[in-house]
This record gives sequence, structure tokens and C-alpha cells, in this order.
Amino acid sequence: MHSKLVQFFSVKINIQNIAPFEADGIIYHADTCLPLIDAVKRKKVSFKALARYTYPGDRLNEDTLGLNSIGYWNANEPQDWGLDWHRNEGIEIHFLESGNMPYAQEKKEIELKPNDLTITRPWEAHKVGNPNIGIGKFYWVILDLGVRRPHQNWVWPDWIILAPDDLFRLTTILRQNADVRLRSDKRVRDCFQRIGRAVDGDKNGSNSSNIRLLVNYLLLLLLDLLDSENIELKEELTDSSRSVKLFLNELEKNLSEAWTIEKMADSAGVGLTRFTYHCKQLTNLTPMRYLMMRRLEMSKQILLENRDFSVAEVAFSAGFSTSQYFSTVFKKHEKCTPIEYRQKHTISVL
Repeated sequence: MHSKLVQFFSVKINIQNIAPFEADGIIYHADTCLPLIDAVKRKKVSFKALARYTYPGDRLNEDTLGLNSIGYWNANEPQDWGLDWHRNEGIEIHFLESGNMPYAQEKKEIELKPNDLTITRPWEAHKVGNPNIGIGKFYWVILDLGVRRPHQNWVWPDWIILAPDDLFRLTTILRQNADVRLRSDKRVRDCFQRIGRAVDGDKNGSNSSNIRLLVNYLLLLLLDLLDSENIELKEELTDSSRSVKLFLNELEKNLSEAWTIEKMADSAGVGLTRFTYHCKQLTNLTPMRYLMMRRLEMSKQILLENRDFSVAEVAFSAGFSTSQYFSTVFKKHEKCTPIEYRQKHTISVL
């Protein structure tokens, strides 16, 4: 974990910089992302962000005033946390690069897929996870628009350099558009990946100019997407992706088979390269790691439902080649042995 992030977790957060607002008799404060902070401290998820006020991450400087948080998390194993219903003082743009993500916005619940983009308006209720987040790489950008009441006019940071007509059109569409999800394209994906690299490389504001340019470019791409009637992925990619997704769903019923990556690709009916690509897009994991994680989840269920099974029987039932390998993998991910896991959950049930 980055040393500055550790320092941030240990200090008292100043929440006075962002005024709350009241709606329906409820006082709303900007989100503090405490479940995310806890997950990072427990090393459940990798995380990198630049932020100010209550948001976690290395501190943003005055060169990007109006930008409250920008960054990503990357989860490559099942998670035990989520961000329940919360609100942000600014507009938040989310982008899912890979994997899947349960998501809800103003009572609309959806499952985000790779290349999905969502936008929440200032103080609009949303949550990530149901109740836990999914495996995936998830980016966000939060811009403060000076809104402390839901119906106030939006005031963009002065370094947003879109032409006035374009910015007016973007603002109008964003404020009146009820769609929760947008299907983005390669340009948006590349932009968020560049944002991630800029965040990774920033040292005390060294990448402020780059970040400002990338946020402006992102808004231009967003305007183009909203204006466009053709934002779907290519049909041939969609077809092969659907086949891989169907195979991965059916894999749950056949975890004990002696799978190789070649056999999985063949069963999905696509080439090895295409299968690996779509598996990574859909799960944020390589095919063999995805298989191992699903087997691990299955083994936990077998441990608790078949308490007379030996470790070797659990291992073979879940598809692991040897009990020794199973025990090694299990302890690495669960921080306890299979027997200790069974005993711990037996005690909790009692």
C-alpha cells in the first residue's frame, strides 16, 4: 500500500469542506467510502486514487480544484464489502473495464458489464454492490459542480475548456437524461486507462496538467456518446462474448472436470486467444484463475454442507488435483486451513 495512503487512513478526516444538504427531512453528507478504506487496509482490493476532502487517496493540489476524486480499484477475488446507498456532491462518472459489478441508481438495479459507463448527478442516490461488489476493475471521476441543493445550476471547474455551446448541451443532456447506463467504446476505455496511468504516476500534483486534459477529453467523448445513436460494440465481438459468458455460467455445474484452457475454449466454441480475451473482459481474471476461484468457492460450500468429508474428499469434489494444492490455495485466500474454516463457521452457527 502506498505510504501516503496509509498516512491518510490514520488521520482524522475533515468533513467540514463540503456542506451537506437536506431532502425529505434527511441530512445527506458526501460519501466517505469507509467500506472501501477498510477493504484496502485488509488488502482485499488494490486501490489507487487522487482525492480531496472526505475521499480516500493521495491528496490533490489546487491545480485541479473542482476535481474531488479520480482513480480506480481492482478486485481479482470475491469481495465481502460494498458501497451501500450514498450520494456525492458532484457528478460522478463510473466505468467498468472488466469483470461485473452489481449497481443501483435511484431504485434501478442493474449488473454492469465490461465497457459500461454510468453517470450520477449531484446528490443522486446510488450504490455499488448487492451487497458486495463484483470482481472487476472499476474507475471513477467525481467533479464538484458547486451544487449544494439538487436544483441548483451546475458550475463546472474553470479548467473545463469545452466550447460554451458544447458544455451547455452536455449539461442539459446529463441533467435530463434518465438512462442509468451507457455502452461506451474503445476511445472511452483508452481514456480511462490513460487516467489510471496518470493517477499511478502522479507525485504531489506532477500529473495535474495531464489529468486536466484527460478529464476534458472524457467529457468530449461523453458528449459524443450521448449524441450518437450507434454506441454498441461490433457484432462479431458481441457474439463470441455471449458464447464465452454462456460457457462460464455452465462451468459452475462442471467444476470437478479436468479442465485445461484449451478444453474450455473448445467447449465455448471460440479460439483460444478470443476465449482468453473475453474471459478477462467478463471476469477480470485469466481463465485458469477464474476456474480456481470458482473451485475455491465451491470447496467452502462443500466444507460446510458435508462436515464428514475429509480435506482430500472436499478437494477432489471441487476439482482440485491434489489435497495438498487445495490446502495451499485455500490458506492463501482464506487465511486459515480448510479444517479451521469449517470449525470457525461451525462455532458461528452454534
